[in-house]
Amino acid sequence: MLLKLRAGEKLYLNGAVIKVDRKATIELLNDAAFLLEAHVIQPSEASTPLRQLYFVLQTQLMERDGAPLARQMFKSMLPATCEAFAGSAVTAGLRAAEAFVAADRPFEALKTLRGMFTLEAEMMEKAPASAAA
Repeated sequence: MLLKLRAGEKLYLNGAVIKVDRKATIELLNDAAFLLEAHVIQPSEASTPLRQLYFVLQTQLMERDGAPLARQMFKSMLPATCEAFAGSAVTAGLRAAEAFVAADRPFEALKTLRGMFTLEAEMMEKAPASAAA
């Protein structure tokens, strides 16, 4: 897998933080747990149910020592999140993310969750209007 990094960009690779000082291309020749800086959210950004799940899952990739706890937190948070989004398209995405985590493919789970952020935002915008009606 080829990773193209911009000058000053960080890469989280198997628990290590790597920062490049100039544009670089890195080729991973075997399986590795990694996250690009652009895909990392800060604790303050974990303000919605999906973003909270995402944050916990990204911790699994970024902090090797905390990975088992992060995986357990993801599993314990998932049922309530599914219930909160019951009957919506988000539920199918959550089940897909759950399957990726179970298959030890957390990067794909993160990608699935990230892809639902816009849908979640739209649903949350509509929720106050429907509650007031």
